[in-house]
Order: sequence, then structure tokens, then C-alpha cells
Amino acid sequence: MSGVEVRRHDDADLLVGDVASALLERLEAAQARGEVPQVGLTGGSIAGALHRELARRAADSSLDWSRVVFWWGDERFVPAGDPDRNALQAREALLDHVGVDPANVHEVPASDEVASAEDAAAAYSEALREHGAGFFEVLMLGVGPDGHCASLFPGHPALEARDAIAVAVHDSPKPPPDRVTLTFEAMERCRAVWFIASGEGKAEAVARALADEGSVFETPARGVRGDETVWWLDEAAASAL
Repeated sequence: MSGVEVRRHDDADLLVGDVASALLERLEAAQARGEVPQVGLTGGSIAGALHRELARRAADSSLDWSRVVFWWGDERFVPAGDPDRNALQAREALLDHVGVDPANVHEVPASDEVASAEDAAAAYSEALREHGAGFFEVLMLGVGPDGHCASLFPGHPALEARDAIAVAVHDSPKPPPDRVTLTFEAMERCRAVWFIASGEGKAEAVARALADEGSVFETPARGVRGDETVWWLDEAAASAL
């Protein structure tokens, strides 16, 4: 796929270390320009490893974590204390350890806070309108074996959402069934989109996403591009390229 950079790493540990270094450098540069960078976080095992590595490096970094604003590309519509929540995972691995400003952490409302996923999507959209910069400095995304990204799944109605920031997703093929996700339109407002994928189980989806031809309806990860788009892969995830 033209206009997309692929960075390959021998293993997951090297992948995580490289992404952590690049993210810290990018956020430090934004702060040096006088900006308060806004970041979209993702979930999953490789994201968890990245969050722990960022927390480990925090003391040696010049980044002012209190001047970084955090969002999520998607969230599971479950109670706030549910371990499946991407936000809870990020708090436990990173955000609770690096001196963030709580006012700069914008979570999708949980199922014990609002009545429906639609209400959560509406509240999250309003938060982005009020507190967002209009773009993400970096939006980090994973990719599923089926080619989904955030909670945009193959064949699902959310793929066709227009003039919306975040929407509810029901009947997800991956549990839990109810979710909230940013739309394609919202995710395209990025200085950088970084896909992070590890493991042979992702290889076929990565190859479909990066192929010269293909359908966003079948492989949603094809549909997200930033001013810069980078796929960070270990050799297992890149093995079908």
C-alpha cells in the first residue's frame, strides 16, 4: 500500500522498545514546540507490553506526562472495574505510574455510568469536541486476525458511519458484544497512525491490510490513514508480506 511505512523487528521485545523510543521522542518534540500532544491508546497484549515499557522509562525521559492528553480508539462497554476495559489496563500498566493529570485522561463512559453504548458514544464524542485538539499527535491501533481495528469489524454497520466521531457497536464477533469505537473519519484526523502487531496469528490480516488492492469492508484496517502511517511489526506478524 503506497504512502505507508513498514518497520520490521526481529521479535516482540525489540518491537516494543522501538515503539516506546519513537513515541517518547515524538511527544517530547511536540512539547518542545509548546504543544500539549494528544494520544490515542489501544488495548491488547502488545499494547500492555508497550505501556509497561513506557512506565519503566518514565524516570529517564524528559517528557512531562502531565502535559499529555489521553484518549482511546475504542472501548468495551462493560463496568468501570472490568479487567476487559482498555482504559483500566492502561491505567494499571502506565497512567497510574507516570504523573498524568487526571483531567487529561478521557475514558469512554462505562456500562455502570451510562445506560447504553449509544449514550457512551455520545458522551465520548462530546468530550472530543470539547477537549480534543482536532487531531491526534499519534493514534495507536492494533489489528485483529480478521483485519479489524479499534472496534470496526468486517461487515459491521459502524464501517459506514459518517459525520460521527464515535458510535456504538453491537453484536461484536469478539466478546464483549457491546463496544464504543471511533469512526474512520475521526481516526483519520491524525498526524500519525501507528499500527502495532505481533505474532504469526496477525500475519494474514497484516498482509491483507497492506496489499495494493482489497476491501475496507473485508479488512477495516485498510481504512485508517494519518498524515504519517506506520505499521510496526515483529517478524512473525510480517511473515506473510
